[in-house]
Amino acid sequence: MLSRFRLSSFKSAARSSVFAAAVCSIGMLGAGAPATAQTLKPVLHGKHWVAVTGKPLAATAGSMTFTRGGNAVDAACAMLAATSTMWDTLGWGGETQALIYNPKTGKVIGINALGVAPTGATPEFFKGKGMAYPPEYGPLAAVTPGTPGGLMVMLAEYGKLSLAEVLAPAMQMADGYPIEENQADNIEGRKELLSSWKYSREVFLPHLNDDDSQERAAPYAGEIFQQHKLLATLQKLVDTEAAALAAGKSRKEAIYAAYDRFYRGDIAEEMVRGSKEYGGLITMEDLDKWQVYIEEPVSTNYKGVDVYKLTTWVQGPVLLQALNILEKLDLKKMGYNSLDYIHALYQAMNLSFADRDFYYGDPYVAPEEPIGGLLSKEYAAQRRAQINWDKNDENVKPGDPYPFQGGENPYTDLLEKWTPIPPEASGEGADGFQVAENLTPNLMTDDEAFLAGTTSIQAADEEGWVVSITPSGGWIPAFIAGETGVGLSQRMQSFVLDESLNPFNVVAPGKRPRATLTPSLALKDGKPLMAFSVQGGDSQDQNLLQFFLNMIEFDMNVQEAVEAHNVTSYQMQSSFGAHKSEPGRIQVTGKVSEWVRGELTKRGYRVEIVNRTYSPVTAIYFDHKTGSMWGGASDSGDDYGIAW
Repeated sequence: MLSRFRLSSFKSAARSSVFAAAVCSIGMLGAGAPATAQTLKPVLHGKHWVAVTGKPLAATAGSMTFTRGGNAVDAACAMLAATSTMWDTLGWGGETQALIYNPKTGKVIGINALGVAPTGATPEFFKGKGMAYPPEYGPLAAVTPGTPGGLMVMLAEYGKLSLAEVLAPAMQMADGYPIEENQADNIEGRKELLSSWKYSREVFLPHLNDDDSQERAAPYAGEIFQQHKLLATLQKLVDTEAAALAAGKSRKEAIYAAYDRFYRGDIAEEMVRGSKEYGGLITMEDLDKWQVYIEEPVSTNYKGVDVYKLTTWVQGPVLLQALNILEKLDLKKMGYNSLDYIHALYQAMNLSFADRDFYYGDPYVAPEEPIGGLLSKEYAAQRRAQINWDKNDENVKPGDPYPFQGGENPYTDLLEKWTPIPPEASGEGADGFQVAENLTPNLMTDDEAFLAGTTSIQAADEEGWVVSITPSGGWIPAFIAGETGVGLSQRMQSFVLDESLNPFNVVAPGKRPRATLTPSLALKDGKPLMAFSVQGGDSQDQNLLQFFLNMIEFDMNVQEAVEAHNVTSYQMQSSFGAHKSEPGRIQVTGKVSEWVRGELTKRGYRVEIVNRTYSPVTAIYFDHKTGSMWGGASDSGDDYGIAW
């Protein structure tokens, strides 16, 4: 049962061990796995706390917060603020999804801080513009900002420090930090679109009007990147908190006073004005009505391990469905990345993602998703029996989970007509309208859209608090709303406009799009075992599934598991752009043998060999025998951790 949290009552140290690019030899156990494996980063060990996220500077923000006396929630919020300020494939106007283990109650808590579609965002509105889906960029791509609210609710309810203390590293960065080369070049590559929005142009393109040269508009690598307007917005939040404390308010009340200013005060007014200036739809009423939910997550038990995910407003239950399907198979006997193992993974994911593509949506808006049936072990057995073990099934469809929760499916007519490849992906618009170019240029290839990144955050402390967050939205090229310095979300594109595609995810004002973002926690015997998440759009739960199995089935340690070479399926419908589906397409690395690749081809797969599949997992493993925490961060990007 989802429990609702409404903000109505507030309406009126010394050396630390770090990840380094070092090569170490670590034993890898498990059938089908080599006797030893090299990892490019060592395992991170901590006794008191661990902080892992997508950027070294952001991990440092987490460590600074721990040394100030903060707990894992404080540190996670500090890392969230820092990564948002660095535009690590997210901005302050994006969305935040979190799972928190509360050691005081022994319960896992879900934080739902995903924005909603604004007033006027209807299928008719977008179809009237000739669109098959809402646009990928710009003011019409934006749902209401979620990250500021999510951060402040987590901090107020479960943290120890003040908002000022937690935002201090991000505010220092907004005042100016040396921008990384890959981000500077990312901005430069998107300067044409960024230059069309005044407030984005002012932030991202400081050299656009240089008299001496027009060769580069974006900052140079290592240049001090300043965001004075964002800093002013964050300062307003801190000032509001300080004024409330001075007036005798409690710590929690003071943080919620800052929340009110962001969503109902002068910051909100400027966001709305700046959005409307470019045709955006967000209103003051939309911001006022939006809320953060503290909710009970969903879970399943896989061979004695309880795995927790957020429910159908994200794709998280896909991992649980796949685990239910795979649980009765002897994966260890098959062998890591063997022919049968890869085939089993791909087919289990096909079945689970087909259900996602039809049944997942906002659980707070009708119709009600059949989550009980979807996570039923009996339903998983039925789906497992549908696997063709001789070849890939390119026509996998959603199942019917309703009988497994004592109900009758109200959408059997839509199920009969449903096709794995949506009409829009083949160039034919739903309801007879033609697919038109969206209002902004296509800046990403289909693969880039499918793997669209974000960041991930893991934090844990000796008190027992554990946090896993997968925030996103407001990535570059971000539309900045007025003088706030806040880049708005682009999550609107994950909606559909036609119920024949997914009756639970049709765009409507006040509704959340079904997002890809998917933090994870695992418990064993009631104690935290792992916190893990990953960036990468529709590939997220594919990578998390394989990471989890690497540890549980193949006895890898946490760093081996995050660096292991995964496989990537493209058979599900993309949540971005034209929602393209490519049945049978699979990416593997050269570590999958030539014989296995050949046999996969015989089974109907279109095999592509890549240097590295996109799997930048961050994770913390809890070793209860020693009482220590083991951190892992992918070697494929800038993921980084610090522990003490």
